[in-house]
Amino acid sequence: QVQLVESGGGLVQAGGSLRLSCAASGRTSSSYAMGWFRQAPGKERDFVAAISRTALRTDYAASVKGRFTISRDNAKNTMYLQMNSLKPEDTAVYYCAAAPSTNLFDILTTPDQYGYWGQGAQVTVSS
Repeated sequence: QVQLVESGGGLVQAGGSLRLSCAASGRTSSSYAMGWFRQAPGKERDFVAAISRTALRTDYAASVKGRFTISRDNAKNTMYLQMNSLKPEDTAVYYCAAAPSTNLFDILTTPDQYGYWGQGAQVTVSS
């Protein structure tokens, strides 16, 4: 079992940058495929980015590709989401997620594939 805690959210102007962190405790995070999702008020939880156990593969939602970068440092049991060129439509609560994975290349892009979730971090982008 793994516990996830996000940090790094906040308020930023359009065009600015933020970096989210997701610290994992419990079992080593290198056993897990991980991802980021976001949920705006009144909307469903949407896929943002995903990364395989050893970071050999990554994937992004079309809306963030080229602006966001997902990475992980398994030695620190931490995953990151670097968000650049932020837009007001990026405003949401951002959640990190993890799922046990036996495949080094697994990329998981839907919420129902994940069993572990953080509490969420608010990101607000003002225009």
